[in-house]
Amino acid sequence: MIIKWLGHACFLITSEEGLKVVTDPYTVGGGINYSPIKEVADIVVVSHGHADHNNVSAVRGKPEVVKGSGTKIAKGVQFRGIATYHDTAQGKQRGTNTVFCFTLDDIKLCHLGDLGHLISQGQINEIGAVDILFIPVGGFYTIAAANASRVCDQLKSRVIIPMHFKTPQCTYPIAGVDDFLRGKVNVGKMDSSEIEFKLDELPAVTEIVVLKPAL
Repeated sequence: MIIKWLGHACFLITSEEGLKVVTDPYTVGGGINYSPIKEVADIVVVSHGHADHNNVSAVRGKPEVVKGSGTKIAKGVQFRGIATYHDTAQGKQRGTNTVFCFTLDDIKLCHLGDLGHLISQGQINEIGAVDILFIPVGGFYTIAAANASRVCDQLKSRVIIPMHFKTPQCTYPIAGVDDFLRGKVNVGKMDSSEIEFKLDELPAVTEIVVLKPAL
């Protein structure tokens, strides 16, 4: 599969057979200054209803939309939504958030959306095994570096892809990725927005992959 970071929490994930999944498409404006999304996709996954994550209309190709907790099937792919919160006050500050787990090319993916708290053992059990984890690390609106590191330790994925952090195109009052990376090993900062993964080539020891936003 090929994973392309468009920006913020938005990724284009393309399977070996050409199935395309877009996660959390953003609306440009209000601090999100990435270029408009013009990708074609078969499926769009939306973790919650905020404008920097739910701009489904920007995605081309009449995709099926997956949102909310529970198990859903789209284009033959099973998506498991795990109910979480956007804050540490059980949603009283910023509402709910859905963590999505799905499998493409036999690789288990987990996109945490705007997770705002440490996850419980029950939620860890619901998420299950993870090969590639997309995790917010910028803080303020989501978990910050320290708690993001704890969630990574809990889920023990083989690859970690940070998202939702400050970049030149994102002027939100959040931290950059370096706070999360500090003191960590097996970190690769890519000079590209895309990376390819194959199941039999996934690392045996957890690696962190930092992509450049495409837009």
